[in-house]
Amino acid sequence: MTYARFLAALRTRVRIRSLLLRQCLAEALGVFILIVITLSGAAQSVTSAGAKGGYFSAAFSGGISVMVAIHISGGVSGGHLNPAFSLAMCLLAQCPWWKLPIFSVVQIASAFVGAGTVYILYYDAIHHYSNGTLAVTGPRETASIFATYPAPYLSLWNGFFDQVLGTAVLVVSILALIDPRNRRIPPGLEPLGVALLVVSLGLALGANCSCAINPARDLGPRLFTYVAGWGPQVFSVSHGPDQSAAKAMGFCAKKQPPEEERRVKANAREYNEKFQYASNCIKTSKYNVVTFLPINLFEQFQEVANTYFLFLLILQLIPQISSLSWFTTIVPLVLVLTITAVKDATDDYFRHKSDNQVNNRQSQVLINGILQQEQWMNVRVGDIIKLENNQFVAADLLLLSSSEPHGLCYIETSELDGETNMKVRQATPVTSELSDTSRLAHFDGEVVCEPPNNKLDKFGGTLHWKESKHPLSNQNMLLRGCVLRNTEWCFGLVVFAGPDTKLMQNSGRTKFKRTSIDRLMNTLVLWIFGFLVCMGVILAIGNSIWEHEVGACFQVFLPWDAAVDSAVFSGFLSFWSYIIILNTVVPISLYVSVEVIRLGHSYFINWDKKMYCAKRCTPAEARTTTLNEELGQVEYIFSDKTGTLTQNIMVFSKCSVNGRSYGDVLDVLGYKVELGEKAEPVDFSFNPLADPTFTFWDTGLLEAVKLGDPQVHEFFRLLSLCHTVMSEEKNPGELYYKAQSPDEGALVTAARNFGFVFRGRTPKTITVQELGRPVTYQLLAILDFNNVRKRMSVIVRNHEGQIRLYCKGADTILLERLHPGNQEMYNVTTDHLNEYAGEGLRTLVLAYRDLEDGYYSEWAKRLQRASASSEGREERLAQLYEEVENEMVLLGATAIEDKLQQGVPETIALLTLANIKIWVLTGDKQETAVNIGYSCKMLTDEMAEVFLITGHTVLEVRQELRKAREKLMDSSSRSLGNGFAFQEKLSALKLTSVLEAVAGEYALVINGHSLAHALEADMELEFLETACACKAVICCRVTPLQKAQVVELVKKHKKAVTLAIGDGANDVSMIKTAHIGVGISGQEGIQAVLASDYSFSQFKFLQRLLLVHGRWSYLRMCKFLCYFFYKNFAFTMVHFWFGFFCGFSAQTVYDQYFITLYNIVYTSLPVLAMGVFDQDVPEQRSLEYPKLYEPGQLNLLFNKREFFICIAQGIFTSVFMFFLPYGVFADDDLLADYQSFAVTVATALVIVVSVQIGLDTGFWTAINHFFIWGSLAAYFAILFAMHSDGLFQLFPNQFRFVGNAQNTLAQPAVWLTIALTTVVCIVPVVAFRFLKLDLKPELSDTVRYTQLVRKKQKAQHRCMGRVGRPGSRRSGYAFSHQEGFGELIMSGKNMRLSSLALSSFGGRTSASWIETLRKKKGGEGGSVTSSPSGGDKALKA
Repeated sequence: MTYARFLAALRTRVRIRSLLLRQCLAEALGVFILIVITLSGAAQSVTSAGAKGGYFSAAFSGGISVMVAIHISGGVSGGHLNPAFSLAMCLLAQCPWWKLPIFSVVQIASAFVGAGTVYILYYDAIHHYSNGTLAVTGPRETASIFATYPAPYLSLWNGFFDQVLGTAVLVVSILALIDPRNRRIPPGLEPLGVALLVVSLGLALGANCSCAINPARDLGPRLFTYVAGWGPQVFSVSHGPDQSAAKAMGFCAKKQPPEEERRVKANAREYNEKFQYASNCIKTSKYNVVTFLPINLFEQFQEVANTYFLFLLILQLIPQISSLSWFTTIVPLVLVLTITAVKDATDDYFRHKSDNQVNNRQSQVLINGILQQEQWMNVRVGDIIKLENNQFVAADLLLLSSSEPHGLCYIETSELDGETNMKVRQATPVTSELSDTSRLAHFDGEVVCEPPNNKLDKFGGTLHWKESKHPLSNQNMLLRGCVLRNTEWCFGLVVFAGPDTKLMQNSGRTKFKRTSIDRLMNTLVLWIFGFLVCMGVILAIGNSIWEHEVGACFQVFLPWDAAVDSAVFSGFLSFWSYIIILNTVVPISLYVSVEVIRLGHSYFINWDKKMYCAKRCTPAEARTTTLNEELGQVEYIFSDKTGTLTQNIMVFSKCSVNGRSYGDVLDVLGYKVELGEKAEPVDFSFNPLADPTFTFWDTGLLEAVKLGDPQVHEFFRLLSLCHTVMSEEKNPGELYYKAQSPDEGALVTAARNFGFVFRGRTPKTITVQELGRPVTYQLLAILDFNNVRKRMSVIVRNHEGQIRLYCKGADTILLERLHPGNQEMYNVTTDHLNEYAGEGLRTLVLAYRDLEDGYYSEWAKRLQRASASSEGREERLAQLYEEVENEMVLLGATAIEDKLQQGVPETIALLTLANIKIWVLTGDKQETAVNIGYSCKMLTDEMAEVFLITGHTVLEVRQELRKAREKLMDSSSRSLGNGFAFQEKLSALKLTSVLEAVAGEYALVINGHSLAHALEADMELEFLETACACKAVICCRVTPLQKAQVVELVKKHKKAVTLAIGDGANDVSMIKTAHIGVGISGQEGIQAVLASDYSFSQFKFLQRLLLVHGRWSYLRMCKFLCYFFYKNFAFTMVHFWFGFFCGFSAQTVYDQYFITLYNIVYTSLPVLAMGVFDQDVPEQRSLEYPKLYEPGQLNLLFNKREFFICIAQGIFTSVFMFFLPYGVFADDDLLADYQSFAVTVATALVIVVSVQIGLDTGFWTAINHFFIWGSLAAYFAILFAMHSDGLFQLFPNQFRFVGNAQNTLAQPAVWLTIALTTVVCIVPVVAFRFLKLDLKPELSDTVRYTQLVRKKQKAQHRCMGRVGRPGSRRSGYAFSHQEGFGELIMSGKNMRLSSLALSSFGGRTSASWIETLRKKKGGEGGSVTSSPSGGDKALKA
């Protein structure tokens, strides 16, 4: 072998005459390689925090390293590699005793050097993982990389005992293997046998003490850890069952309990360093120049496919079983590893650039009382940092002071949550005066707070300073990633740094998603491997029989190899030989080709101009390349409403004040005027600060303001005070509001235009200009919104000294907290709320309460104590908020309009026609959601019934679900009794319930509190079957968790592909749970986009994503896989048939270069072109005929049946591919040679598979032509080159058969044989496809035929126009305001539908829009046949 000859030549040239020196060098080299490979695996496993590696990978790397080490040193020194094995050999008199200490010292020294090499290679990773501290104890210890430590439940002594036991077992086993009295391992296989022993022992004892088989592996590296700085603790030993000492040292508890609290002291680096907090250095890259190759190869060989082909390569290196040259496997393997490595290196290069850019940013750090410029990576926990305007925040800081009064500062959090509006933060009063460096240098306060976590909107802690405690909250924190705005400077104390910051804590990996085709492929590969083993067994048995019956007669001139002593052992070796030869049934190029095709599909999505939003300059983006074909199989879509179906651009539309509704324009008779007949909008010219873009139509509200109506004034006063909006005045009279949610900004803007202008705020005051008069209110408390409270309150003191609480919130919450008086106003406002919700408006209730000074003072003290408490703070604060927000006086309600996005009804109609069920999961109230359902055509006029599930108890929900099921069952039984043919549909869809065969169209609307009961374990299946039988499902008042639970329920029980689409942070859990997550880049930030697999800016683009790109991706991938398996079985099975004619000798049919190039040159590019560019119908037809989408949902194009058909076709082709040329050559003396036969079969194979892919290609491009005919040309060019004189002269030992190809292909009989083989293989396929097209055409065939007919008739194609009822579309509203994102709404008291909304469920007689669309399509596509009942229209081809 090449490397053996190289080593032999190297030994000859070096000429080391001393045998002992040669043996010592061999032992040193073997141990060095063993240690480097083994410890590299351990380092990768530890520093990646368990993300990669594990017991199996450690044992596997140990086995490989032992095999390599023995192979290198075994021929010189015997390959001891271990003092224990050297001792055993001395005891058996196989080695002189005087060599034992010499070998032991060499082995331990080499292990020491190997450990140092690994430390150098992994220097960056080890120091980043351990935060720069070489610790033996604690959760960040790294000593276990180099030395064997026991598991957490064992003592160090017990771990050492296991190591001794494992070493003894290994030594005894090796001695038994090499004992000549036993049946020895065949020569050359000793390293493999020892490697298997190492892997077995590693897996058996590795849970206790890792690789428990090599004292030199432990002692040498342990010495290195002592020298390198880990300290003398590496030699500490714990005896007996008492584990406390060992646990304290970290030996027996590698993973310490998570950090329970964090203690940070200002200006005290030494104090803080003892806690080993993370530094501020960010490292998202994985490699450096030195470690890239070993780590990347280690990662790639975690893939089963790569390991499988490496195993085949190792088998091919064994001459006794290999009939193929090693390069037939190593060339494609290296190609795949290289492509993957280049991709990984490119990705990591950009990560390095990003890391360096961030880590080298400059920051001003207070050190020894002086501000010094420091790089971000050098900032430590406890440092005090100065930030200036427009600078990024370097770490998570506690705000100490700022240039603004009262310690205020303003930040922008777009990198955290995508919101570009400003937010305000405030320093604690006790530190807000520390504005100069001299005072800050003496600041020695200590912060005790929560451990690092990923909650962006929560922080709890206490500042201990000057013998007093001060509560800390999220309002006192500046998080890494924020930008300081409109603030000259501020100082902050570093609390969390680097990987502990909330930004980095939120950058965890998204759950890896796999497609159904990937899962099927894993199963099929296992089946193929089983088939491969079966073929190997058959041929091995044949070899044993042939050698016993026939081969024994030819021993004189055809003797067995030296290692073969029987026919049975010959069959055993033949089995492995055929495993090598037949491995091409699963070529490694398959995985590379799949990734290339997926990458191409992703670029098509990114480049689609029809999915580009010019208004926002936002293209569609495929954020993953692994799910493209899954887009063609979606059955359920789960959609958010606000911002996804609607625009999330809020307009103040109506309001109810003191029992009177404003917003509608009435004529002289008191009737409402329609939108097109409205008069001029309200004139706000009296107000110089009015927003010119604000429009309102009811002049009555402005008149009430001008007349001084106290209730109206109080109404707008509440809107101008109760919010968290920030005001900015760039020019005099030009106000700009920065709101945390669009609806909040709409409300404050409305108050501004009606004369109550919010001008600005400080931590203690709010300034409002009321009808031209500036008024300053003392801000006493803000009771902020969260998704449990669903309301927000402020407590203010006016200039008269009166204390008043203003509150706004969801009607289900606020109406329960009103004073029982004035029932009439309560009833009228409730009617107004139901009316607004019925129109699709987002509603909000406003109320206030006057507080006495004494009560407020006492309540404020309790609030202060609750804020300072370290335990149960949230619960105590919630109780105090609940106490004060009661007995309130109702002021009125607001209604905000959120319009539908463009194209939503049409998109939903098309997706419904594609048999995709759409569920809307929203936080809005029921009436609002129902109205939006009608607006976007989810709910239609011709639906048989809309089921309302509103129960508050388990029993009520169960009863309502059962009533709905009974109606569905009645409908189903009636339709089946009337003779409708549902059996075929039931059989095709494999429905689990007869409910899904109902004749009519039904919808289900369920509330959040009812959904909570419906999702319980004993009721979830009942709810699921009922919901899936309905055409549309709307879930109202749901929380983010409930959204994810609904998606998970469908995933778990329906075996269907799910897609979730949303635009806000409250949709992230749903997006991550679904098979496919789509993010809308809208008004609520980019958190949904960051968590998604695909993103674009408008809901209407979903139809192109699924019906065009998704369907094409699925079609292309299925055709690619079918053809790929076909061509490889046709290629490989020829070897199987040839085995029966070559004495089962594992002789190959083809030339070894043809075997190497078949999958990577001759047949790779044509199938790639088909997989990337093919299409059955144009994109316009895909949108016109949504039923074309159904084959993907039913998984018809690639499944187990299609797979077996492809395999059968491949085997059929291989039979004729072998036997036709064999029959011709058997009777022709001129052509009866092996090489001519190989050239003929190979040429016929390339031509047949090229013709086959031409038949499979449905959409020809120039690239397809170039690849197919170019591959054929490349085959002949390479074939003639390999049989040319030139290559023979250069490589006479490799290319011996000069002129064979030219001579063979010059024979007419050869070309006739190739032509006959091609015809016999292809004609049955063509005939079958013609018959199938004529007798049972698919819908795509019908569409193509229709398209051809239209082209011939030159008929003008009519595009589908927009159809729908006229009138404005409005959407619903639920109070959505919180830090970060809104609309996190939980269950509340159910609101009954108003009579207007209830009437919309029945008695509708107008035609369904979807039905009209279906009829229109039927009219365009062909003749229309009416059923007697006037039902669906059918398209005839």
